[in-house]
Amino acid sequence: MPPHRNAYRPVVMGHRGIVTSAHPLASMAGMQMLLQGGNAIDAVVAAAGALNVVEPYMSGFGGIGLMMIYDARSRKRYLLDFVGPAPRAANPDAMTADELLGGPRACVVPGNPAGWLAALERFGSMPRGTVLAPAIQLAETGAPLTWKNAEFYGLGRKTLERSAAAKRIYLAAEPQTGAVVKQADLAHTYRTLAEGGAEAFYRGPLGRQIAQSVQAAGGWLSAEDLAAYQPVWREPLRATFRGHELFTVPLPHCSFQIPATLKILEGLDLEGMGHNSAAYLHALIEAIKLATADRLKYAPMRDERIIASMLTDAYAAGQRARIDPARAASSAGERFDPTPLPNELAAGNPADYPHEHTTHFAAADASGNVVSVTQTLGNVFGSGFAAEGTGVLLNNLLFWADLRPDSPYRLRGGEQPAAQMMMSPTHLTRDGEFVLSIGTPGSYGILHTTAQMILNHVVFGMNIQEAIEAPRVRLYRDRAVDIDARVPDAVRAELNARGHAVTTLPDWSWVVGGGQGIVRDLQTGVLSGGADPRRDGYALAW
Repeated sequence: MPPHRNAYRPVVMGHRGIVTSAHPLASMAGMQMLLQGGNAIDAVVAAAGALNVVEPYMSGFGGIGLMMIYDARSRKRYLLDFVGPAPRAANPDAMTADELLGGPRACVVPGNPAGWLAALERFGSMPRGTVLAPAIQLAETGAPLTWKNAEFYGLGRKTLERSAAAKRIYLAAEPQTGAVVKQADLAHTYRTLAEGGAEAFYRGPLGRQIAQSVQAAGGWLSAEDLAAYQPVWREPLRATFRGHELFTVPLPHCSFQIPATLKILEGLDLEGMGHNSAAYLHALIEAIKLATADRLKYAPMRDERIIASMLTDAYAAGQRARIDPARAASSAGERFDPTPLPNELAAGNPADYPHEHTTHFAAADASGNVVSVTQTLGNVFGSGFAAEGTGVLLNNLLFWADLRPDSPYRLRGGEQPAAQMMMSPTHLTRDGEFVLSIGTPGSYGILHTTAQMILNHVVFGMNIQEAIEAPRVRLYRDRAVDIDARVPDAVRAELNARGHAVTTLPDWSWVVGGGQGIVRDLQTGVLSGGADPRRDGYALAW
């Protein structure tokens, strides 16, 4: 039996502020801002900068992200989209699958610096130099590698060999627990950003240096691409579930799959089934398949009316009726494939209902502001291409586009590969009051994991640490499903008997994500933070 009810770690509690991220030093960077009188926006930007140093394989300066902000003063939510577009010169007919996966041609325009500073300018309370100071210090003095750091460095070795600069930064010595990695060039880059703001990167010498480095290596990114970039403020997508309002990322991104899954499950007696029972997991898996089929068909259409119809009670009831309680259906899988499987589960028709490798971190402050961020480099260490003299490792987000001419997700120069973006920082409220911030890395699995963590808290009454630690599942093409080894053997056997092709994951596998979350008690105002031990997650509060 775990020592903290159903969790191995205690819930971290406070009432003046909380920061939770995928690394303790990044959480500490955010907490430093709160202790100095800053707010939640200051804290997440500090944590974002620090994550570039201590978790460089997941996110950083050369990546992209999405940020959900609850502004306590206006009692409104804002969604900041800093997913950069493909370079305008990107040409799918002149690109190989390997170039899409990594190297100098694989990146979209980096959006993180613009997103961090846009949020800080609009909602922050501290100057750039103060907020970026922890990241600068960590880069200069070096951060010790954790056991999990060393594991990911090993997984990313082949990617890092794509550029001499990346090898020099991350593979100068054998990555092992306790080794210290210093990043002097990155510290200088952060100083440039602190002094000159986004202008210094996107329209200044730093951006031109990065673009020249990319183009010299045969990549697409240009100084003109950087100069033209601006993050976008969007209205969050709103849905309802079990007496809560759910706010997540809107079109053109794919987060609508999360509330679509929850709406299908809403009419079932989930409590009666029991948490992670065979009946419950079967219903969950089949609901995810239905919502995935709809995502694959409707996301490229970017039609808000279709998504609104998809989230109605009437449509969800029709989808729910398609679930065979005794037999697994065949699913198309995570991304577009032009060859359908025999008896593949088809998308529904929401038009019939017109009336109706990534990181996540979050912070809340004593004033009631809450900020949740998911950002990514794409794969582990992104493209593996580091721009000479800058310490900036670029993303490989073009991998989420397709080269096939028949794909609705085909790469288009100058456009976001947004219909393949799964990052989903999500907030829940009850009677207008904030109750939950939740999010996770995990590629397509983000859409599966986020729904499960919400169900754990809202339906099964788990505290935030329990909701994050609980065993999870992740789905793939046809009937394939990964299941945490902590799910009992008898349950996995029953799922196999229902037609699921179960693969048992090792305990605490990062394959099913690495969630971070914050809960606010509506009676006392106390903030609770949870962080996932599947990675280096750590929550701090005061």
